[in-house]
Amino acid sequence: MLGYYLKLAWLSIKRNPILSALMVTAIALGIGASMTTLTVNYMMSNNPIPSKSDQLYYVQLDNWDPNDPFDEPNEPPDQVTFRDALNLLHANKAERQVAMAKTNFIVEPDNQEVKPFHARGRLTSKDFFPMFSVPFLYGQGWNQAADDNGDLVVVITKALNEKLFNGENSVGQSLRMQGEQYRIVGVMDTWEPTPHFYDVTNGAFGEQEDVYVPFILKRDLELPNSGNTNCWKTPEGDGFKAFLQSECVNYQFWAELPDNNAKDNYMSFLNSYVMEQKKLGRFPRPLNNRLSDVMEWMKKQGVVADDAKMMMYMSFMFLLVCLLNTIGLLLTKFVGKAGEIALRRAVGASRTQLYWQHLVETGLIGFAGGIFGLLLAWAGLAGVRHLYGDNLKPDLATLDMKLVLIGIALAVVSSMLAGLYPTWRACRIPPAGQLKTQ
Repeated sequence: MLGYYLKLAWLSIKRNPILSALMVTAIALGIGASMTTLTVNYMMSNNPIPSKSDQLYYVQLDNWDPNDPFDEPNEPPDQVTFRDALNLLHANKAERQVAMAKTNFIVEPDNQEVKPFHARGRLTSKDFFPMFSVPFLYGQGWNQAADDNGDLVVVITKALNEKLFNGENSVGQSLRMQGEQYRIVGVMDTWEPTPHFYDVTNGAFGEQEDVYVPFILKRDLELPNSGNTNCWKTPEGDGFKAFLQSECVNYQFWAELPDNNAKDNYMSFLNSYVMEQKKLGRFPRPLNNRLSDVMEWMKKQGVVADDAKMMMYMSFMFLLVCLLNTIGLLLTKFVGKAGEIALRRAVGASRTQLYWQHLVETGLIGFAGGIFGLLLAWAGLAGVRHLYGDNLKPDLATLDMKLVLIGIALAVVSSMLAGLYPTWRACRIPPAGQLKTQ
């Protein structure tokens, strides 16, 4: 029967092309607006590491001004100091731990045809790669000795490897940066978690880093600062080392804790650490340490902005308005078919059969509206990418197959819901009165 109903629906649509086109357009506009905002919100709130997001915890220590919290009502800083990051790293109290920060380099290629260029860098420790499930194309991350000794080793991305080494295995090759020769120990395969959960304080949707080097090189080579830096008091002394020993926060720290018992033990360690630091005249505020897993941390940091959520809600309200217009158009169309409906009733069709016939027709209209709506959403997302340029990762505003299916399903279901009342009205028309007037 479905095939028969689809045939009748197609004939009905062709009989009233203008009215049908108006309904398809109304649904397409609503779906286009809804799917554009839904896609952006979906990508923003996506779990970037579902296999272990409940085992990775972001560490916050409250070393801030005793008279003024970092953020109301009593939030600790969103990063830690260099001294605390190094101390926690050396304590080695978690299954894995990572201290890191943004930096930047000037790469000086050996190939004279390639001019020196700016590269985004990340200072980190050896556990970064297994902790965040980073895939490798060639080689691997560095070892503990490289962390301890500050070896000049580097892990580069697949894109940088293709740019400098034509995609060949470059492990063991040298890479000159900031006047120093680094030995390449690993080449990452494609790895672009969205959002960049490991450092949302410096931009959850920016471009990926190009190079990764040992964290301790920040101190040894006096590498430049990059990203957000906040201080509540000036460093005690002059120079780079004084800044590293200050209460300025510019570093991120993550701990991998496989279960609640490990989490509780690590929190006890953090509290003990802060109490020891208090004896040295630091941490003037009451104990206020925090451990947040990946999804909790992204929520705290407002990775999905309130403005984006509001736009999504408004777009769904616009879809509702489009559906109300569609209801009016369906009423006009179905009431205009009263004679045809009466004739079908007279030759034996039941109200249930007529009901399903017209619901299939509204579903077909919704399907067409969904297809055109997805084209509008694609155009809208292209506009979003153009508007934000390099500040937005291209795959953040892209329809994947899951979202395409959601868009079509939303169009079909919403159009069929919109057709419930018009179909009911049309099927309630007494056939005898209609036949007498024909």
